[in-house]
Amino acid sequence: MRAGGDRCKSDNENCAYIVKCADGTLYTGWTNHLERRIAAHNAGKGARYTRSRRPVELVYYEIFATKEEAQSREYHIKHLTRDEKLKLIGSGGDI
Repeated sequence: MRAGGDRCKSDNENCAYIVKCADGTLYTGWTNHLERRIAAHNAGKGARYTRSRRPVELVYYEIFATKEEAQSREYHIKHLTRDEKLKLIGSGGDI
């Protein structure tokens, strides 16, 4: 699922996500509350990688039933090349 919907904003939805940083790089993570996590990234309280690359913009996310599924998908996405990640973002999740 691509970013832009009203999903993955409660404490019970596990998401793998990609944000675009201010320097144009991409960061991939997982969370159980997407809106709160993006706010943390932009407040400098998220991952160390994004602290010096603010603001970040949510460009992609997928919702999973369990934390383990979201973490597994995060791992898979992190091992994609930048071009593959851009293709994933554009395709809505087909990679």
